[in-house]
Amino acid sequence: MTPAHSRRDWPTYVGGTIAICLVVGLLNYVMRGGKFWQGMLYAFTVGVQISAYISLLTYGLAALLRRRRADSAALRHGWVGWGWLLPCILLGSLAGYSGGLWLGDLISGGRSLQPWQAADRRVALSLSFTLLVSVVATWFFFSLFKLNSARIERAEAERQAAEARLALLQSQLEPHMLFNTLAHLRVLIKLRPDEAQRMLDRLIDYLRATLQASRATEHALADEFARVADYLALMQLRMGERLRVRLDLPAELSGVAIPPLLLQPLVENAIKHGLEPHVAGGELRVSAAREGGRLVLEVADSGAGLTATNELSGVGTGFGLNQVRERLAHRYSDSARFDLTPQAGGGSVARIEIPS
Repeated sequence: MTPAHSRRDWPTYVGGTIAICLVVGLLNYVMRGGKFWQGMLYAFTVGVQISAYISLLTYGLAALLRRRRADSAALRHGWVGWGWLLPCILLGSLAGYSGGLWLGDLISGGRSLQPWQAADRRVALSLSFTLLVSVVATWFFFSLFKLNSARIERAEAERQAAEARLALLQSQLEPHMLFNTLAHLRVLIKLRPDEAQRMLDRLIDYLRATLQASRATEHALADEFARVADYLALMQLRMGERLRVRLDLPAELSGVAIPPLLLQPLVENAIKHGLEPHVAGGELRVSAAREGGRLVLEVADSGAGLTATNELSGVGTGFGLNQVRERLAHRYSDSARFDLTPQAGGGSVARIEIPS
């Protein structure tokens, strides 16, 4: 048997030890007869002590070896190698066998033969069987724990890779908006310098707030709407009366936590591909609601709507929308939903549904 090298393995280790003791007790009863309860008693007093001694020996030895070979992945899993492990099994089995018999005798009032009486054929057979079970159980537990550790480490590596990719996408998204705004500022500086100054002040405020939000993994829905309002204030300076804004956030949903900057790419997409190409402009509505225990976020515009090309291939809109899809999949897996559909009266609506 073997030490569980992390807390998550202890239920498996304890359950496996109990199962082995039960099997050994049944085998002892079938092969040697006697009282059933006595067979089970000795199986557990011996088995549990052997398990404890081998665990302590191998765990302590692995801790000592890790000080000298800190880069060893195997030692991080508690594996010390068979060259070290076999002596631990031998010593642990002998100590546990002797201590278990003593405890069993104390409880039952019996008198068992001890390991030092190995000249007796019954003792030799019993010791051999105990050592065999200990070796097999140790190999089984170590194999199981190493397999679980490899699975968990692989999942952790995939999670870190996904987070790194999402961070890259987010860092790409901010320059995407920034370059559009700076290009407009360049024109305004020559034509309307006062308006350019106001736009630059808005841009500084927006970037300061956005950079603070990007350092968090989640923030309140009220903060998300505040970032959207900052962004739309910039766009209104650019588009003037052509852009009409409506933000609907019920007070009871203000504190709901969501990933930061989740709505911005949808708002940017609606302006760039829905309202700006539309000569008359239109209204942009950002809303939040709770429907059937789920949080529903919508970004709707009354602009040009979805063309057949954009609807089928996402040409021109793929970056922002894919960024939203990837962030939802990473955070909520299959429990989130995202749709971009045309509106009956013109324009389009982007809809996000997530658990709340």
